[in-house]
Amino acid sequence: MKTISIHGLAEEAEKLLKERAKSGRKSVNKTVKEILEKSLGLGPAPKDHRDEFVDLCGLWTEDEEKRFHEAIKDLGKVNPADWK
Repeated sequence: MKTISIHGLAEEAEKLLKERAKSGRKSVNKTVKEILEKSLGLGPAPKDHRDEFVDLCGLWTEDEEKRFHEAIKDLGKVNPADWK
């Protein structure tokens, strides 16, 4: 693997890199490599969490929609006494 040097890195960027490396208990070199690989789309794909919400997905029947709107109809009303 080749070595790459970065010239003229802003002090704030250097500071943030060192902080991230320290908090992750990694070297600055490993931290930079991980940031570059992630930004370039390399490495494992992020976990797809959609399966965890399958029970919340789908279409409502007309009856379900009607019951939902009936259940929340009072939420659109403002009670002036609540604002005193």
